[in-house]
Amino acid sequence: MNKRSSICRIGLVAAIGLLAFQACKKEAKLQPDPPKKDTVATIISPVNDAAPVKTQGFFMDDWKPKLLTINGHTDAPIPIGDAESTVTIFAHDIVNKVSPYLFGNNVNTYMTQVVTEPLLMRHITNLSPKIIRAPGGSVTDLYFWNAQPGKVPADIPAQINVNSATVGVDSTLWYGKNTAAWTLSIDNYYQALLTTNNTGLIAVNYGYARYGTSAHPDQAAAHLAADWVRYDRGRTKYWEVGNENYGIWEAGYLIDTKKNKDGQPEALTGALYGKHFRVFADSMRKAAAEIGVKIKIGAVMTADDVVAGSTIANWNKEVAATAGDAIDFYTVHSYFTPYLESSSAETILNSAHTVSRAIPAYLLASTGTEKPIALGEWNIQAMGKNQAVSNISGLHAAMTLGAIASYKYGLACKWNLANNWANGDDMGMFNNGDEPGASKWNARPAFFYMYYFQKYFGDRMVSSTVSGNNDIKSYASSFSSGHTGTVLVNTGTKDHLVSINFQDFTPGKNYYYYVLNGGTESEFSRKVYINGIGPSGVSGGPTDYSTISPFSDIWGPGSIKVKVPAYGAVFLMAEGK
Repeated sequence: MNKRSSICRIGLVAAIGLLAFQACKKEAKLQPDPPKKDTVATIISPVNDAAPVKTQGFFMDDWKPKLLTINGHTDAPIPIGDAESTVTIFAHDIVNKVSPYLFGNNVNTYMTQVVTEPLLMRHITNLSPKIIRAPGGSVTDLYFWNAQPGKVPADIPAQINVNSATVGVDSTLWYGKNTAAWTLSIDNYYQALLTTNNTGLIAVNYGYARYGTSAHPDQAAAHLAADWVRYDRGRTKYWEVGNENYGIWEAGYLIDTKKNKDGQPEALTGALYGKHFRVFADSMRKAAAEIGVKIKIGAVMTADDVVAGSTIANWNKEVAATAGDAIDFYTVHSYFTPYLESSSAETILNSAHTVSRAIPAYLLASTGTEKPIALGEWNIQAMGKNQAVSNISGLHAAMTLGAIASYKYGLACKWNLANNWANGDDMGMFNNGDEPGASKWNARPAFFYMYYFQKYFGDRMVSSTVSGNNDIKSYASSFSSGHTGTVLVNTGTKDHLVSINFQDFTPGKNYYYYVLNGGTESEFSRKVYINGIGPSGVSGGPTDYSTISPFSDIWGPGSIKVKVPAYGAVFLMAEGK
């Protein structure tokens, strides 16, 4: 879990004071890399449509029709041979509208000032995650958004408990007004959102409600959160109270009762968190009302009974019972694969669906009430063989996006934009400069799979079936511009020919597609190839990814046929008449 950031902490803390931040000029708003040409699309309303469900809720308020434009193409021959699998897409059978907030990511406070890194900013703009969560994992419960280094409220004890260890706050707390080059200030977080045309999801410091030494630490922490809402001035709609507070690794889970003045127990319970959540929510909503905005506030829930090897008993039930209607949405984290295991490719890829399906069911069973679901952090925690930085991680990302769209989540944010190499166990989407042989901000395979998934996945998910080989998975969708197609994933070790048929859809002239696959150097290749074009270095993909034209062919009689490479994916869309 957020032990993932501890490796980089040692070096970062030592570096404080050694690195100076040069004040940056405000950048002009970045635009995605320009397409070759523009075409005008007409919005087409479907025959049947789907209303948002409770697990999507208000996250669908910002749903808009999605229009696909095709800018140039490369002619590609139709594969020779008999198809081993058939995918049938039912264009009028709409599963649900797709939330615009499923493609999010997490920023963190130890990945530079971000706005000072033009290549990173360009990648984020092209990726267009729509939502970027801050301040970043377990940092949340040690984060004082309005403080400068060393200047925190007087009611912070000199030492606190983090992950069952007593640590000094001088080397542990994080500050929103820190302008050193290695960290991210609160103002540059907002500037990064503005520049890349994204919005925020902010988690406020709940741990302070536990380790604070004032007469009412819950009120002091709630006041700090409310002041952040005021400072935010309506820029952020979605807020969370804390981060993984059910975990022993989190600051505030255990406290020194001798320093506490309001009778709190040593270990946090779901009931106490729920009680405090109401205090936070009340203060934050009053602050929002003062500035004339409305916000939604999420409560920290568990995605399962066991998290990071720890059994979490009755947390969700207790939180729901004490916080009740004060909760606008549930926020959960999942790292999909077994904790601290060197998982195989098969285990990793299978988890995308089994875990995504299980979380909504578990939340309903453990709380008794459906609410909108935010998957605030997700990734794989497989380790030991470069799994996290591999093409398999990219495939898992594509499958997870398809799964959470299918199971009707409201919001999701991958962990994270940049982290630390950790001998290949790096969950960062970009190299922050410590990956051997790779250039700084080199994009990892997961970036490319998520980039093309968002590019070629429509605003409505439609049903599809697969017959033939079980290795092939299909995630079909339609655009309001009339295009219909699918993302095909091959979870097997051999290439497969797939034919694609459409029902209730009149095809136009052309279909277009991208093919992504890893290298052959290992099962967990760190490379990804896009339409046969690979990276120039040891990892990642082609640097000119945003200008690579899709493959295309003219729609002839019968079905479309494509080859889906081993451990690869095809992102395909067809024109409609």
